[in-house]
Amino acid sequence: MASLLIDTAKYTGIICAVPPTPRVANRETGQLRVDRETGKTVYQVGLCLMAGASADVVNVSVAGEPAGVQLGMPVAVRDLVATPWENDGRHGVAFRAAEIRPLSAPATPAGKGAGQ
Repeated sequence: MASLLIDTAKYTGIICAVPPTPRVANRETGQLRVDRETGKTVYQVGLCLMAGASADVVNVSVAGEPAGVQLGMPVAVRDLVATPWENDGRHGVAFRAAEIRPLSAPATPAGKGAGQ
């Protein structure tokens, strides 16, 4: 299925609702999920996306630890995409971003990923 780019400029605010945690690939061994392109550990961050009088919390994956991102902190998200999925009768939407950083942090230069 196709990935859909999310225009984060449409949100009135994006706040860290759940601090970054490494994603586990194998629960039995504790092996962490690694990004195929960068080789970095994949982290999951719960983000509260606010628009007007509504808000949704979504779990967003990002390659590399989002440095400085803490609970309740306003954040900036670069290249947020939503990918619908279906597996054995289950379905949902997976969210992934190129970068999640504290809103007050300097922007990453174009072409650089999180943690590079």
